[in-house]
Amino acid sequence: MASKIEVEVEVKSSADKFWGAISDSKDLFPKIFPEQYKSIEIIEGDGKSPGSIRLIKYAEGAPIVTFSKEKLEAADEENKLVVYSVIDGELANFYKTFKATLQVVSNGEGCTVKWSLEFEKASDEVPEPDIIKETAVKTFTDLDVYLLKN
Repeated sequence: MASKIEVEVEVKSSADKFWGAISDSKDLFPKIFPEQYKSIEIIEGDGKSPGSIRLIKYAEGAPIVTFSKEKLEAADEENKLVVYSVIDGELANFYKTFKATLQVVSNGEGCTVKWSLEFEKASDEVPEPDIIKETAVKTFTDLDVYLLKN
């Protein structure tokens, strides 16, 4: 049975600036989060259209995972929305399904980052993905700090 977790993070960066950073995460995230990401490369497609696949190699300090392959399921520039599924890597071993949705919504001068995760554990022994939720919140918060400085 699939489960879902959701989180909303209020940030001070504009929706356009924050979405631009999310869209450029392939180059930006390894640069500003070296403790988390070793590299992100597009291995199929253009990285922006549905069907594109990216390979994320995590830094040695990242918990549980060394790499993941993500398939872009949906991308909506106008609504600043992206949906992706993990299709390979340790997470794919722990979860039968692992699909994240991210949307950036303007709220005046700043924006709200809405992130949700639909997942189905491979077995009862697999923990809830709380650390992934915590990592997402920290990433959005730290990205906002970076964008406000640059």
